[in-house]
Amino acid sequence: MLEFETLHHVAISVSDLARAKRFYGEILGLEEIARPNFPFAGAWYRIVDRELHLIVSRDPSFRTRGVTLEDGHFALRVKSYRKTLAYLESKGFNATSTDEPGKSMRVNPSSVTGYPQIHILDPDRNVIEINAERVD
Repeated sequence: MLEFETLHHVAISVSDLARAKRFYGEILGLEEIARPNFPFAGAWYRIVDRELHLIVSRDPSFRTRGVTLEDGHFALRVKSYRKTLAYLESKGFNATSTDEPGKSMRVNPSSVTGYPQIHILDPDRNVIEINAERVD
């Protein structure tokens, strides 16, 4: 049996590194960290004690639809559900549209999981779940 210590990082494909860095660095406020000199473009971010790696792929397979709950995603836990919702709305995210990259949002304060969830799309349609312990 494998003996895991932790989840180290999540890597996702992006098509436009500058645009992705604006989204993850400026909109989500993630801290960019040093990245090895790979033969392809990308960026690394720290999320508390884990990492998110952005990779510019030569032949990516991006999703073509809006926010759905059945697709692969990564999840970020926040301290305040309501403050996060207000912040995302101030940045132009809108719960009435679920198909606009970088602006789409699905809100579920009473999720079957037992904790409130917000699902958003990054500019390349990667799904990001943002959740909190409870609705505050």
